Amino acid sequence: MEGSVAAALAALAATRDAVNALDLTALSHTELLEVMDALESDSRRAPVLAHRVVTRLSAEANPMELGATSWPKLLAFRLRISASEARQRLDVAAELSPRTAMTGEALAPVLERTAEAQRRGQIGAEHVKVIRQFFATLPDAVDAATRIEAERTLAVIAGRQGPEGLRKAANRLLAHLHPDGDFSDAERSRKRGVHLGPQRPDGMSRISGELTPEARAVYEVLFAKFSAPGMCNPDDESPTIDGAPDDGVAAKDSRSQSQRNHDALLAMGRMLLCSPKPGQLNGLPVTVIVSTTLRDLESGAGQAVTGGGSLLPMRDLIRMAAHAHHYLAVFDDHTEQALYLGRTRRCASAAQRIVLHAKYRGCTRPGCDACGYRCQAHHGTSDWKRGGRTDIDDLTLACGPDNLMIENTGWTTVQRADGRTEWIPPPSLDTGQARVNDLHHPERMLLYADDPDDPDVGGAAP
Repeated sequence: MEGSVAAALAALAATRDAVNALDLTALSHTELLEVMDALESDSRRAPVLAHRVVTRLSAEANPMELGATSWPKLLAFRLRISASEARQRLDVAAELSPRTAMTGEALAPVLERTAEAQRRGQIGAEHVKVIRQFFATLPDAVDAATRIEAERTLAVIAGRQGPEGLRKAANRLLAHLHPDGDFSDAERSRKRGVHLGPQRPDGMSRISGELTPEARAVYEVLFAKFSAPGMCNPDDESPTIDGAPDDGVAAKDSRSQSQRNHDALLAMGRMLLCSPKPGQLNGLPVTVIVSTTLRDLESGAGQAVTGGGSLLPMRDLIRMAAHAHHYLAVFDDHTEQALYLGRTRRCASAAQRIVLHAKYRGCTRPGCDACGYRCQAHHGTSDWKRGGRTDIDDLTLACGPDNLMIENTGWTTVQRADGRTEWIPPPSLDTGQARVNDLHHPERMLLYADDPDDPDVGGAAP
């Protein structure tokens, strides 16, 4: 690192150490509040330099040369932050950092007034989020001059109000600038999306999103058919899927409309899984993959794990088996039987892929949350073209981008004696992070308290 930069950062660290060691016992309550103000202002200014660093890196460097397939992945691994936080930092930096034109001319940040307020320590991350959300919602038809004035207005308000006050002002300003709501096709396309939330402790998951007019038209007619009273009712001994329910079945349907919509989506999904049209996904037919233990299966209790990483109560698994063919990997409690193919073939067999789903549940790169459905079989010790063997003990799971990362960066993988896959980063990313992935096996994390000095506690589990 260049001498003056290194010296400045060292001085910053020393100053923070000195500030953290200050004796505050003699300060009055009023003076303590003043200290809080000063610290808050400093924390708001802290991201300014980070924006410049991230912007220059993303503009000049290739993440592949530094050991990652994308900038979000590089930042997430190097800084030990989540992938979503990494993407947000990149997006914020792109709008709040000074830019350079193709001709080399210096340009102001996209959100110039917001960046100035941040440099002065007047606004924090919550204010920035509200302003960015305002412009993400503002239609493309609003002219540049109006956008500049709107940003100036919001930056001024942000310096005087908390995030909630700024949010109310931004909503009112949006209503003034776009009172008729005539959004373009591009606007609607930009806002489309469906989000499946994380699975909660009770097993339920929240779904939310925005449908385009075309998608709404499609689901309107599907819901009209499959969520009509009496259709797809799991409470019926023989739920009506084809044709129309008789009057008696429809009359006794006590479900709400939202419940009928849910059951209709489930029925439509089952129909699709029973059809050959979806084809294959990473070497297996598109179907539900489930792993469990023989004890739980025989008792009809406990929970299985799907290829998507979700937990499935045993009674639901047994009920699902009546609707479609699924791949089920059953283990004698927590043991596994290895399948060996040696050099007879390069690609993993379907049986091996099922074992990989059950053993690893998802991508094995530390920090990657890609579920098994989104992963490929990967030779964990030596790639096929380098003499690797297609044995189950040497195979592991890696998502597409991380599998590609092994080919194009300095990452390597090894299979440990305990059956887990260890990912060794290139020197530029090696800062002492964990080298095995426990995101898909949260039960292993519960063992950390027994041996907090060992970040890799835990053995292989189905």
